[in-house]
Amino acid sequence: MPYSAVQFQQLDSIPLAVIRRHANPSELSSLVPQLCGLVWNAIRAQQAKAGRHVAIYWDGGIRLEVGVELYGPFTDDGEVVRSATPAGPVASGTHFGSYNRLGVAHDAIRQWCMANGHSFVGPNWEIYGHWQTEWNTDPSLIRTDIYYQLAR
Repeated sequence: MPYSAVQFQQLDSIPLAVIRRHANPSELSSLVPQLCGLVWNAIRAQQAKAGRHVAIYWDGGIRLEVGVELYGPFTDDGEVVRSATPAGPVASGTHFGSYNRLGVAHDAIRQWCMANGHSFVGPNWEIYGHWQTEWNTDPSLIRTDIYYQLAR
């Protein structure tokens, strides 16, 4: 199984530094890493403390925010701005494996929500683990946490 069991959770908001964009689904595999790199340039310039990469998909349009978790102060820098993940109830799951198979985990979360009477009210987002050397030879170890905001 390339993903963990789906869970219902209550989450706090996570501060982020992001770049906002509109994109086609076909652009995401190149755009997300590119934007993460630009955000990291701003993080390094300010010597800010930051964590994992995050992509928030606000709608099917696709209106998205791509960036990193913030662990301290950060000042907006051009197109790199402060944002945050939504707080509140979510359905979540963890995908293990290549990014091109993330759709399987997304489908499992959406099916679980329908089966358990949960409604989506906002975005979904992915938090990507920091790249590990062993992932180059064993992509099944790549970890991506996936969240869907639910009605309260």
